[in-house]
Amino acid sequence: MALWEKSEAYMEYTGFIATLNESIKRKPLSVDCKISDNIKKLLTLLEKLDKLIDEYPPMEQPQRFGNVAFREWLAKVKANSTILLQEMLELSLHVTICEIKVYLEESFGNATRIDYGTGHEMAFVMFLCCLYKIGMLDTEDNVATVFIIFNKYIQIARRLQKTYRMEPAGSHGVWSLDDYQFIPFIWGSSQLIDQPRIYPPAKFLEDDIIEKYCEEYMFISCIKYIKEVKKGPFAEHSNQLWSISAVGSWTKINQGLIKMYKKEVLAKFPVVQHVLFGSLLPIRRFPLN
Repeated sequence: MALWEKSEAYMEYTGFIATLNESIKRKPLSVDCKISDNIKKLLTLLEKLDKLIDEYPPMEQPQRFGNVAFREWLAKVKANSTILLQEMLELSLHVTICEIKVYLEESFGNATRIDYGTGHEMAFVMFLCCLYKIGMLDTEDNVATVFIIFNKYIQIARRLQKTYRMEPAGSHGVWSLDDYQFIPFIWGSSQLIDQPRIYPPAKFLEDDIIEKYCEEYMFISCIKYIKEVKKGPFAEHSNQLWSISAVGSWTKINQGLIKMYKKEVLAKFPVVQHVLFGSLLPIRRFPLN
């Protein structure tokens, strides 16, 4: 773990999250952003994976959670990942596919346990980070990467969770932020900095605010999803988010969530043990000079 926290991969990954966090500050999802051809190609890939869910409906089975049809869907994704990436990337970048495809394949959950958690979310953000490193995406794509690509990914992840009744990876209970995601809360809180209509932040718990702004702000969309899938008082099933609502500003919430992510996700062995390292995200020590 000490090696990981001083590695190039760690610096690249945390730096990538911070850079995109800055790029989307104060912006709603509907903001007019540049949509490059490569963003369109990446969106097409995700749309194909989304459509593939239709081909593997949940099976009749005795156990309530973890529908085994998910395994077939994921096996199909893994069988097709190379071809999909070849279609997306120009020929000169095909040499990178053997490395970046692994991050994509790990982004949607575990086939054995039929679960999904922050480690799978992390794999997708690492996949995006790699696309920047190989030059497929560049800084002009920053806003679209979050608002179009990452947002679509979250929609697919939610659809998988609901369709196949996926378990949350690891035991979280009410003391974690959310059963499945973390990064949309970080990036989503950055969007809300200086947003007067959702201030003070406690307003994010109000139903009329949720209905009005869930399409514009990722953070609010996450709250809406939690309220749909969990029953009972919000303070009981989502205690951490309830506590966050008392913080005075979105800037403080945003900074606090980044610190919390490093401590509660990136510093936890059960998450990091599954991370894969290669030439794009190396485990070697980050050079200090």
